[in-house]
Amino acid sequence: MLWWAIIVGSAGCYLLKLAGLSVPERILQDTRVQKIAALLPIGLLTALLVIQAATTEHRIVVDERLAGIAAAWIALLLRAPFLVVVAVAAATTATLRVLL
Repeated sequence: MLWWAIIVGSAGCYLLKLAGLSVPERILQDTRVQKIAALLPIGLLTALLVIQAATTEHRIVVDERLAGIAAAWIALLLRAPFLVVVAVAAATTATLRVLL
């Protein structure tokens, strides 16, 4: 049963990729399509971040992870490099987990 799920999933991914490659060039050159394509990764990553940081199982929680995200946001506002932002978020979360 598992192999059938893998085969069907692989075929679905291939067909989705093929559909994307089959889009006419005039549609891809449309400015609205380009703006939407540029913003989609930001929205998807934000949704993943919120789900991972603000939920446990099927519940919304407020814990140290949100403080880490807030610290990262402040570091971003201060124009810190990406690695510094990640380090600030991790250090904030870890410190609060130890203290609380």
